[in-house]
Amino acid sequence: MDTIASLFSFITTPVSWVIVQFHSVYGAIFGPDTGWAWGLSIVSLVILIRICLIPLFVKQIKATRAMQTLQPEMKKIQERYKNDKQRQSEEMMKLYKETGTNPLSSCLPILAQSPFFFALYHVLNSIASNDTVGVINENLLQSAQKAHIVGAPLAVKFTDSASKVEALGATLTDVRVVTAVMIILMSASQFFTQRQLMTKNVDTTVKTPFMQQQKMLMYVFPVMFAVFGINFPVGVLVYWLTTNVWTMGQQMYVIRNNPTPGSKAQSEYLERLHKHVTQREKVSRRRDRVIVKAIVAKGRDRNEYERKFINGLSKAGLAAQADGTVIKSEAAAAVQAEDGTPTTTGTPKRQQPKRQTKAQRQSGAVGGVKAAGEQEPKTSLTKSDVPEDAKPAAAAKKGGAKPAGGTRSKAQSGQRKGPQRPKSPSKK
Repeated sequence: MDTIASLFSFITTPVSWVIVQFHSVYGAIFGPDTGWAWGLSIVSLVILIRICLIPLFVKQIKATRAMQTLQPEMKKIQERYKNDKQRQSEEMMKLYKETGTNPLSSCLPILAQSPFFFALYHVLNSIASNDTVGVINENLLQSAQKAHIVGAPLAVKFTDSASKVEALGATLTDVRVVTAVMIILMSASQFFTQRQLMTKNVDTTVKTPFMQQQKMLMYVFPVMFAVFGINFPVGVLVYWLTTNVWTMGQQMYVIRNNPTPGSKAQSEYLERLHKHVTQREKVSRRRDRVIVKAIVAKGRDRNEYERKFINGLSKAGLAAQADGTVIKSEAAAAVQAEDGTPTTTGTPKRQQPKRQTKAQRQSGAVGGVKAAGEQEPKTSLTKSDVPEDAKPAAAAKKGGAKPAGGTRSKAQSGQRKGPQRPKSPSKK
């Protein structure tokens, strides 16, 4: 580990200078030899580094989402060229080049932190060895050795001997308890960070080997931190615990406000956005307008949660626009009940007529014939002018009623209307 740390010695001087500047500020408040002054200096170093790495973190989010989008295409390539690994690699690189994605982009924040991490390790190891390093002179070296965090010196490790720990003014029990608690917190924060990424911010509609790999890393990384953590000085544990907590909080903010499409976090976000928009009838925040604009631009390619959001706006009498704003929709007017109170929004449902029984339909047909006969306007012909032989035909035409004189209708049940074909003579 010392050999690896020495490779980053070129950054040791800047890191030690930043720590000393923060120590001068906190030392004036808490005292120069206290663990608060040196511990907060390390925490402030982490915050400064992470603020500088925010642009890389944004690139990491975009790269991770791009990789999730490409998973179906990558799976097709793997199945198509499963017997030709070279062609498979070539097609993968071609896909990355066409889409402008880079698999290593998701590791940029960790890679960018590595020099600072090893430089800090080198600084704290030098303090434990009673060696000056960077801009830390003899006076600052003695001050750092006196600093304790909850009874554990900054430069001691879980595996240090009792004599070395006692030389720095502490007990082996205090050191191991403090370091064990910090290692557990460090591993737990790493596990929770990866778990919330997998359970909330992953598109559940895509099932690929990449997802299985991420699930495996969710358990591998905490174990790695626990194994290597026993060889880290207390100051490095403070550094790594702080950066894990920062990553967890930063990721929670991103998941809440800019979730991955198709994920559980997007469903929760769109539910909050729908409630906010329907109450105020507008999209007030700029980042919300960006999300609405992207959903409108998708058209038919919207996922289940996005379609539910658009339909919810329509039911509330609102319509999302291409620029991310919403307006009142004229087509979605409120339907008024009989007492004048608004009930539901949208187009009113058409009422289906009740089904009548056979007896009701027959009685209605007869009644309709009579009604029609009663409302029929009088013609110039009188009753005597109408020929007797035309009455049965007229009565039959009006609805199959019985003709006058007791004659039966020629239209028998089961026969077709109109001229009938004569029956063939029976063969006897």
